[in-house]
Amino acid sequence: MQQERRYSEMTEQELWQEIASLKEKARKAEQLGIINEFAVLERKVQMARAYLLDPNQFTAGEIYEIDGAPGEFFKIDYMNGVFAWGYRLSGDGKEEALPISLLGKRK
Repeated sequence: MQQERRYSEMTEQELWQEIASLKEKARKAEQLGIINEFAVLERKVQMARAYLLDPNQFTAGEIYEIDGAPGEFFKIDYMNGVFAWGYRLSGDGKEEALPISLLGKRK
């Protein structure tokens, strides 16, 4: 059995290939009605996309819109790799981590 490589070890081209493969698997899972598998694959796509972005483009203290959740905003407290740690402005103030690929334009 081949051991999977971490996204952090992949080149940009390998990440794009992985994203394409995951999207195809997600499409098939959705067609077959396997919703939980579809959700897992969509999350993997978001994680792979995070490694294509520059974490330095995201700043602590800034507020970003959450992609896929119109009207929801996330304030970054600090960065750790490709994860932004902070809280949702409309939430209960609990700290959570989001991959930077889920963060859209600044507010």
